[in-house]
Amino acid sequence: MSRSEFAIVGAGALGSILAAHLIRAGRSVTLLARGQRAKQVQEQGLRIKGLSEIATPVEVLTDPAQLREADTLIIATKTPGSEQTLAQLRHVQVDRALSIQNGVMKDELLAQTYGRHRTLGALADTSGELLASGEVLFTRNVNLFVGELDGTMSDETRRVVKAIDDAGVRATLVPDIVSREWSKFVCWVGFVSLSLTTRAITWRFASDPDSALLMVRLTREVASLAKALGIPLTDDRALLPIGTVLSGTDAEAVAAVRKVGAEYQAKAPEHRMSSLQDLLAGRPLEIHETLGYVVRKARDLNLSMPLLTSFYALVSAIDRTRH
Repeated sequence: MSRSEFAIVGAGALGSILAAHLIRAGRSVTLLARGQRAKQVQEQGLRIKGLSEIATPVEVLTDPAQLREADTLIIATKTPGSEQTLAQLRHVQVDRALSIQNGVMKDELLAQTYGRHRTLGALADTSGELLASGEVLFTRNVNLFVGELDGTMSDETRRVVKAIDDAGVRATLVPDIVSREWSKFVCWVGFVSLSLTTRAITWRFASDPDSALLMVRLTREVASLAKALGIPLTDDRALLPIGTVLSGTDAEAVAAVRKVGAEYQAKAPEHRMSSLQDLLAGRPLEIHETLGYVVRKARDLNLSMPLLTSFYALVSAIDRTRH
């Protein structure tokens, strides 16, 4: 096969949205998919509705060995099995690679596979839902933040980000992508942990005083890992007001979390974390590469994380026993 400008691994909501927009903009795209979803896209093409209306064919590969080279590789699968996926793609010649998966482990895996100099960090404030019909509902198009891990902003990376932005998926090149990724992640862990254990829609568990306190304590534990790694945190793009949660009293921090819960109730009353959607749909949970990553990293650094360790054990049990 010829070299594509973009190779996108995963034909879920975000992978499909990116592929369809880039194709519409005249970019060459190869989509790596599997199973029923691959067959669906091969037969029906990519169909996007909501914020964009797109119907387009796309080159689909089902065997990772068929993908040989691409200018930019984008990983858009769920996190379970990421290490195995990248092991199957190690042979691919790429100029740069980025992942729009949850968590921060993704950057380490990409750097191990393609080298740190070819790895870009990415943080997606973009949402969609893959419907049973095969269509993708494009619901949120705020920004896809992209940056080089060392903070430089090369012309090559600028061109990648501009191509995505020009295609209609808002994207911005930033120098502090690692800080932004971690700032979201330290809060995300609490949201996911309470979402999976309460099985409640987001505003309900974020508004409850007891679960809000647990979210505060989980956020503080994960933030201690970021501090140990020398990664600064910022309120920009975080899911919670980091400064208040980390430095305020328990009462102030809980009030800040409950305020976020009230905002969800007012603006997105039916919002459910994707982790809860996965749980209810019987899909594998994104916990071993996210919560488990923090627990393992903390253990290596002799950091104590008793609450997160307990939540990780509990949600692991939920994942194993739900059937």
